[in-house]
Amino acid sequence: MHPLEFIVTLKLITMTKADLVAKISDKLGIEKGDVQATVETFMEEVKSSLESGDNVYLRGFGSFIIKTRAEKTGRNISKNTTIKIPAHNIPAFKPAKVFLEGVKSNVEVN
Repeated sequence: MHPLEFIVTLKLITMTKADLVAKISDKLGIEKGDVQATVETFMEEVKSSLESGDNVYLRGFGSFIIKTRAEKTGRNISKNTTIKIPAHNIPAFKPAKVFLEGVKSNVEVN
């Protein structure tokens, strides 16, 4: 198989929040509205923890952490000028080792 054929035949499968809610609802037999509220609350708690400077650690899953980007010089190509981009924090996710190994081992090649 030619490498380009392989790239074309790959399917991107995504899961939305609605898909996640539906799956959890089906597995646990809980109303979708209750699951939706739980997922929304979880995301709000992670967000507010990171905004207040606290990392969130979920054993066996991973960590929602704050990374600090150093100050750097950027370029505005259209005006041909340089600008200073100040140091800033960004949210990041670091998967747990078990989680990472599970994802790495789940590669299907035709």
